[in-house]
Amino acid sequence: MTTTFLVPDMTCGHCEKAVKQALDAVLPGVPVAVDLAQHRVSLEGGNATVAEAAIRDAGYTPQKLANA
Repeated sequence: MTTTFLVPDMTCGHCEKAVKQALDAVLPGVPVAVDLAQHRVSLEGGNATVAEAAIRDAGYTPQKLANA
């Protein structure tokens, strides 16, 4: 299952790295894809609630978009 978040305040490479590190810390081994231009973060598997909390704890405002 893929979970996608819109993270509008993720605007630069530093932001991308911070989000990836936050997700790796709480969901090790879960594939994460970041589209900085579209401000989207997608996870393959993993717990969406835990991922959302980790992104918020890193200082960003994720909005869950879709599950596939």
